[in-house]
Order: sequence, then structure tokens, then C-alpha cells
Amino acid sequence: MTYPQLATVKTYLACLHAGDTDGLIACFDSEGQVHSPFLGTMRAREFFLKLARASAASVITPIDLMVSAEPAADTVRVAAYFRYDWTLADGRIVHFTCVDVFRFAAGSGRIQEMHIVYDTHPLREQVGDKYAPDPA
Repeated sequence: MTYPQLATVKTYLACLHAGDTDGLIACFDSEGQVHSPFLGTMRAREFFLKLARASAASVITPIDLMVSAEPAADTVRVAAYFRYDWTLADGRIVHFTCVDVFRFAAGSGRIQEMHIVYDTHPLREQVGDKYAPDPA
């Protein structure tokens, strides 16, 4: 069985690596959401704009891609396991492994929802609050 959603996740990882904010946003449907350990639940557009402000560079090294073994009739899930070498806007570099879990409507190639999963404790100790307040 083939899953077109894998192509979207590969595009997402390539855009994250390249710092392509518009490309990241384009991977999501218009109502797409991101669930982040640091930022909570946000619309994908707002999340990636905030990420761009907090970042100077990203090196993404994919480790594995997994598709749900028994997807529901109306949902396909893909998980991307990768190493993230992240240069923050202030020049600090953090390294961690991460799993992003993507939910797609069956037959759709655009992400409805993404859950970011990683151990925040070591990162919080290294960088504290890495996201500057939104300019108002």
C-alpha cells in the first residue's frame, strides 16, 4: 500500500531543514494545528511564524518515517523521528531527537494536525524561554 502523506512529511522535513516558513505552512490545511510542548496548541501559520522568529538555522536529520499500522477509515497518521540541530536566533545551538506525529484526513495530502513529542526538560535547562514575546 502506498501513502501519499509520506511525500508531504518528507516535504515538511525538507522545509524545516531549509527554514522555509511558507513551505511549512503550505504542508498544512487551512485549519491545521500544531501541538507543541513549549507553546501549546496553535494554528500552523502562527506556530511557524513564531518558530522563524526564534530560529537562525535548523539541521534536520531524518531517522525513520512510520505510517499507522491500522489507520482509521477517515484518518492516516505518519510519525517522523529525526535529530534536530537547532541554532536559535541568539546563536545558541541545541541538539535533540524528536518525533512529530502528523494526522491527515484519508485521501488528503495536507496535514490537519501535528503533535511534537520530545523531552523538554534538558532543553528548558539549556535555553529557558526561547520564544520572544510577539511584537504587539
